[in-house]
Amino acid sequence: MSNPVIDQFLRLSTGKGDFAAGQRIFNQGDAITRLYLVRAGAIHLVRYQADGNAAVLQRASPGMVLAEASVFSSRYHCDAVAVTNSEALIIPVNSVRRLLRSDHVFAETWASYLSHQLQQARKRAEIASLKTVAARLSAWLAWNDGLLPSKGEWKNLADEIGVSPEALYRELAKRGKSFSPAGS
Repeated sequence: MSNPVIDQFLRLSTGKGDFAAGQRIFNQGDAITRLYLVRAGAIHLVRYQADGNAAVLQRASPGMVLAEASVFSSRYHCDAVAVTNSEALIIPVNSVRRLLRSDHVFAETWASYLSHQLQQARKRAEIASLKTVAARLSAWLAWNDGLLPSKGEWKNLADEIGVSPEALYRELAKRGKSFSPAGS
């Protein structure tokens, strides 16, 4: 099934960017001239705290718009860093703004997309507020119909719920999930 936001962004795209793991796509304070539709890899929006720690504000994966909340801002409020080798389509932000003003169906679809992203952010915040690995995993499973991702994605799951991969593996072992973590 096609996604109307993605379909429109494909039409608006003016090219693509290929980003190596660790590469910055933009920096906090940069002027916003484009949006990015992630096609492959993983890109994080990161805000660095005074103590040097990084807060991940978005974990953008394929099919997601990076920094979607920046459509009506003039400057980025955080950095974007490719976590893995990544590819993203480039969409001029002014084209998106014009489309939002002229196409009410797209504007409604965009509002729906933003609403879904807000729900996901609240889910992540709820999970992050839980104190134990067991509680975080249980909450994640409740949000995902009790289904674990494939074993190859467990490290990403650990990152998503804010625990070390080893802590997640121990919790899964307690629950009777057999596995062989990568590299063992």
